[in-house]
Amino acid sequence: MSVYGLPPAQPAAREGANTASSLLAARGQRKIAMITAYDYPSALMVDAAGVDIVLVGDTFGMVVLGRCDTVSVTLAEVIHHTRAVIAGVSRALVVADMPFMTYEGGVAQAMENAAELVRASGVRAVKMEGGKIIAPQVRALVDAGIPVMGHIGLTPQRSAVLGGFKVQGKTAAAAEALAQDALALQEAGCFCIVLEAIPPIVAERITARLRILTIGIGAGAACDGQVLVLHDMLGLTPAGPLPRFVRQYAHLAEDGRKAVARYVQEVRDGSFPAAEHCYSMPEEEELALRGL
Repeated sequence: MSVYGLPPAQPAAREGANTASSLLAARGQRKIAMITAYDYPSALMVDAAGVDIVLVGDTFGMVVLGRCDTVSVTLAEVIHHTRAVIAGVSRALVVADMPFMTYEGGVAQAMENAAELVRASGVRAVKMEGGKIIAPQVRALVDAGIPVMGHIGLTPQRSAVLGGFKVQGKTAAAAEALAQDALALQEAGCFCIVLEAIPPIVAERITARLRILTIGIGAGAACDGQVLVLHDMLGLTPAGPLPRFVRQYAHLAEDGRKAVARYVQEVRDGSFPAAEHCYSMPEEEELALRGL
C-alpha cells in the first residue's frame, strides 16, 4: 500500500463519464472544455458545470500556495490535491500533472513516479511537459495503461530555459519544431496535447496535422478545445496583469473581500450573530437557568 493510504472514495461515475478514449472519439464533433481545480469544492463546482476535463495542474503552486513558479511543486503535493479533486468529480476526466523532475530522468523514473501518483491519488491520466525528448517516457506509460496528455509551446516547468513565460513558435523554424514535437508525442501514444502560448496559425497547422486532440491556452480558436486556470477566470488571483489569453468570467476576489468586510463590520457593531443564527432551549429550562 502507498504511504498515502488508499485513494479517496470517488463518487460513482455517471453513465457516459468521460475517458481519454471517449474524448478522443469526440474530436471534430464538439469542442472540449478543460479547467483546472485543486480541491474538493472546486471539483464539485466545475464537474457540475459540465467541463469535459479537470486538470490538477501544478499551477496550484502559484495560485493556491503563492509561489513564483511551478518548479517547486512536489509529487506528494500533487497527490494531496489530486485526492481532493478525485473525491468531487463523477463525470469529467481528471488529469494530474507530473511535477518537475519526476519524469525527465528517463523511463524508469517516469514509471515509478506515475505509478505512485496513480495508486495514491486515484487519478487515471497524467500530463507531462515536453516534446520528442520525453517520447520514450510517454510510450512506456501508455504501454503500462496510463493515458498521457502532452504539453508543448510555453512549458512552465522549463521557463528558466525558455527565458521566462514567453510566447513560443514565433518563427517558421520554431513552429515546425513544435509540430515535430507534437507528431512525436502522438506517435508515442498521447491522446491529447496542450498547446500553450503559440500563435494561432501555428496551433491551427499543428491541429490539422494530428489525429489526437489539441487543447489550447493562448493558442487561438482552431484547437480542439480550450483550458484556463480556474482562479484566473473566476477573478481569484491577486491584482495585477493577467496573461493575454485569460478571460475573466467573474470577480470573486473582490466579491469575497466585500463579503468579509461586511462580516467584520457586523461583528463589530453587534448585528451578527442575530437571533436566527442562535440555538434556543426550552422556555422552562431557560426560566430555570435564569433563576439560578
